[in-house]
Amino acid sequence: MFESFLNTVVNLLLTAGVKILIAVAILIVGFKLIKFLVKLINNSKLMSKVDASLKSFFSNFASIFLKIILVITIAAYLGVPMASMIAVLGTAAAAVGLALQGGLSNIAGGIMILINRPFKVDDYVECGGEGGTVKDIGLMHTTLVTPDNVHVVIPNGNITSSTIKNYSVEDIRRIDIDFSVAYGTDVDKVKSVLLKVAGVTEGVLEDPAGEVFMVEHAESAVKFRLRVWSKNCDYWAVKFQLTENVKRIFDASGIEIPYPKLDVKVVNQ
Repeated sequence: MFESFLNTVVNLLLTAGVKILIAVAILIVGFKLIKFLVKLINNSKLMSKVDASLKSFFSNFASIFLKIILVITIAAYLGVPMASMIAVLGTAAAAVGLALQGGLSNIAGGIMILINRPFKVDDYVECGGEGGTVKDIGLMHTTLVTPDNVHVVIPNGNITSSTIKNYSVEDIRRIDIDFSVAYGTDVDKVKSVLLKVAGVTEGVLEDPAGEVFMVEHAESAVKFRLRVWSKNCDYWAVKFQLTENVKRIFDASGIEIPYPKLDVKVVNQ
């Protein structure tokens, strides 16, 4: 009787052990196959026509979905009852949902970004209190690269709940620069000089035409605003060059750029 019992136990262990080994093998092969399939889908002709941000999102979603299906299949193979498995998964999903409310809001934010498309990969944006070029739109986070080459990862929930400024949507962009001149300077001369600088600075568009306004009587100076347009990609180069050119022509034209002054009156008693 003991020998019969021992043989039964050994057979059960061998059967279970073989099943577990097969399950582990299926899991390893399945993960590699999923990675290959996701890569194959990304490189397909159909996905080549899809926006880069959508491609990244769908890749992440497909990978997670297929891995969940693989784990459920392996559990069914090992003999775990499907009804019990669904109940456990439902309970786990509820618990995880309560624990990761912020994470779920980020996922919802990622979906809203991809539906509404306020920006796409390679756009320059300001959102969530940060500014930079969009590098990646993920399931939960969006990655920006700042002008000084720093990667900033922002939760998608923060982005969708804040104001988004997209500087890359339009082909042209307006440049506003304020300049101060001394009181007593001829107004028409200042306007003429600023428009002349705008006309000879490379990258400034002729249409729309440049404009100059007097915007403020400050304590120590009169402030003028030069308003011109450039191509979006030339914005910073044109702005910096204009600022330098105005300083040069102001010096050559005898137009003073003042600094704060204070008149002191001494009263003898």
